[in-house]
Amino acid sequence: MSRNYKEDQTNEVEALDSIYCGEMEILATEPHHKFQIPIATEEYNSDEPENGLSCKLVFTYTPTYPDGAPIVEIEEAENFEDAFEPLLLEHLQKTIEENLGMEMVFSLVSSAQEWLNERWDEHKFHQDELREQKLREVEEEERKKFEGTRVTVESFLTWKLDFEESTGIAAKREKNNVSKKQTGRELFMCDNTLNDSDIKFLLEAGESIENVKIDEALFQDLGELDLDDDDDEDWVPGADDDDD
Repeated sequence: MSRNYKEDQTNEVEALDSIYCGEMEILATEPHHKFQIPIATEEYNSDEPENGLSCKLVFTYTPTYPDGAPIVEIEEAENFEDAFEPLLLEHLQKTIEENLGMEMVFSLVSSAQEWLNERWDEHKFHQDELREQKLREVEEEERKKFEGTRVTVESFLTWKLDFEESTGIAAKREKNNVSKKQTGRELFMCDNTLNDSDIKFLLEAGESIENVKIDEALFQDLGELDLDDDDDEDWVPGADDDDD
């Protein structure tokens, strides 16, 4: 006994109309039934169409449906990316192949609805990542404002040199060093070569350093010496000995 495709199709349309009551719209009945069913993500609102995904699935029965595949079209897509429509049709084609021989429109609508939800979840995740990245960039810029440039020894010395050059401090210091007259005592105290002069004399005389004896009593009264700044600026080491 051959299958009555017309009767099967009519029965499915009536069942679908009761399931999607008020949403399903019959577009034609001859030569075959043609109707559309809207699907949308939960967040979609027609008053605010920029939020969520939405479209209408248009089904047209073929003479041998459900043994043969129905014609499926997508209309009035909202917020679809360029690749969404062909990808959704490809997804539905796989579902059709899995359900040939059975009334399948309800399965196709459910599968398409799930596909839309997945794409919208991916979109929200991507948008959240972009917002977080933007927030991190803003926070990093704010942190740099308060942190400034990290200072190293080299960068500080370079800055110090440039600062002193630009403000005239370096030139003033150099001028002061040239104009300042050192006293004889200052010259003596600054001459580090005199520190080991006595040792050199002893070595030249053939004496061993180990044999040199230091009379500590000669240094006990050094703390009582008057070393004020108002001493004779013309004092030269050894000058008193020459007078004797």
